[in-house]
Amino acid sequence: MQKKIPMRQCLGCREMKPKKELVRIVRSPEGDIDLDFKGKASGRGAYICPNADCLKKAIKAKAIEKAFETSIPQEIYERLKTRMEVES
Repeated sequence: MQKKIPMRQCLGCREMKPKKELVRIVRSPEGDIDLDFKGKASGRGAYICPNADCLKKAIKAKAIEKAFETSIPQEIYERLKTRMEVES
């Protein structure tokens, strides 16, 4: 029997993709928002494709704010953009 592949939806392009192909954005229990490339950080997670276009779409649609049910300051978006550029 073949093992089931976990699928997640990208906040930017809204496509279902295997979890391993996506980058996790996590809101920690303290309220900090950051990228989680290993997928092991504790807290609420949302997923996004590892490219700048999907991040821009998610920011424009306020999809990250909706997923975490909180307002997100602009400096956190800037930090997410620079971190994604460095890791890619």
